Amino acid sequence: MRILITIVILTVVSIMNLNAQRLLPGQKGIEVSTGMLAGKVNQNYFVNLALTVQSKHGNYWIWAGEYTKQNSMYKNWQLPIESYTGEIGYIFNFLSDPQKVISLNGGLMAIGGYETINHGSTALQDGGVILNKDSFIYGVGGRLSLETYLSDRFVILVQGRAKAFWGTDLKELRPSAGIGLRLNF
Repeated sequence: MRILITIVILTVVSIMNLNAQRLLPGQKGIEVSTGMLAGKVNQNYFVNLALTVQSKHGNYWIWAGEYTKQNSMYKNWQLPIESYTGEIGYIFNFLSDPQKVISLNGGLMAIGGYETINHGSTALQDGGVILNKDSFIYGVGGRLSLETYLSDRFVILVQGRAKAFWGTDLKELRPSAGIGLRLNF
């Protein structure tokens, strides 16, 4: 009889939806994401490495470094435009299921960095001169992401972002979309 009770208890426990605690305040994570900017996918992309620290109610702080590469056409040549930025922001949990498996998050970020055009060279192959200069840039960004837990430590996310920059001679509003993976400690 004890064996039968033990088997029933183990069966019930295994059927029940047991979850580890997720989104605990103070929990840290490393996030890697990549995606595309407006334009041709293979020429305009970003790579982002971030540290996240959970706050209350599923919200979290994010500190990130990002490399962005865009190409601009000039006659038959492509001029590379690269930016290196640092970001800090706060992301709010708008909607999630009770087990915190899937959540919709959004937030704001402050951004600062450096932008270089044609690797810092103002001379072009045909003798033309680039009037836009390399510069320090700063701005704000918004992020909307759909996040889902693959396991208790791994989170996959799909995100849409928009950034507004000042201090640049190029596009001031830069939308992007991407995918990422986070490892929670």
